[in-house]
Amino acid sequence: MLKHVTLTANASGAAWAAREGLVVMVVDVIDMSTTLEAALDAGALAVLGASPDGAKPPVEVNPAAVGRRAAEIALAAGSSVVLVTEPRVGTDEERANNASRVLQGIHQGGAEVSAIIPNLGAETPKICDLAGRVVVAATNTGGVAYDAALAAGAPAVITGTVARTLKKRGSAPAKAAARRAIEAANQFATGISVVAASANSLEDVLAAEYIMKLIIEEGFLAYKSSL
Repeated sequence: MLKHVTLTANASGAAWAAREGLVVMVVDVIDMSTTLEAALDAGALAVLGASPDGAKPPVEVNPAAVGRRAAEIALAAGSSVVLVTEPRVGTDEERANNASRVLQGIHQGGAEVSAIIPNLGAETPKICDLAGRVVVAATNTGGVAYDAALAAGAPAVITGTVARTLKKRGSAPAKAAARRAIEAANQFATGISVVAASANSLEDVLAAEYIMKLIIEEGFLAYKSSL
């Protein structure tokens, strides 16, 4: 049975939810969580978020640890890691410099970084083949919130969006996110906190609220079907 669902914002909210033992869903519509939803559509093995080098949130982050986790997943599957980061318009070297701590963790973990690509939302899988690879988005707001939740010990951190992708339209992306959150909460027998990556981003706040309502509806229907 689904336990409680909360709504919060920012890296500080993500860290709080993690310390409460909740599954954390990060919603960064433009573009981190949309990029990762598109990566899942494209067959990515796993998706993670991390803080870029220049971020200075009021809570602990550990992008190198995210990189090591990504490497562990990739090595177990005999695969590689794709790094998504900023700047959108720039060189691979500039992007690597923006996420050097994540890259350090990946290299420490012994995995290959097969591509470094920009954070372009739904269009991201057009840049390179993401199937079977671990995708890490080192971005401001969304990546920082994800990283903060991991560093604070969340049982699971996932992402969600309301934006359409190359394979999902209408409410499908939000419903897919809601189902992932419920599955994770059931796995860990805990509640869910939906985190708007930035309280200053209206699209994140409204999207997080919408997904939270879907989680409640989906969880209630699942509860009824079990009676």
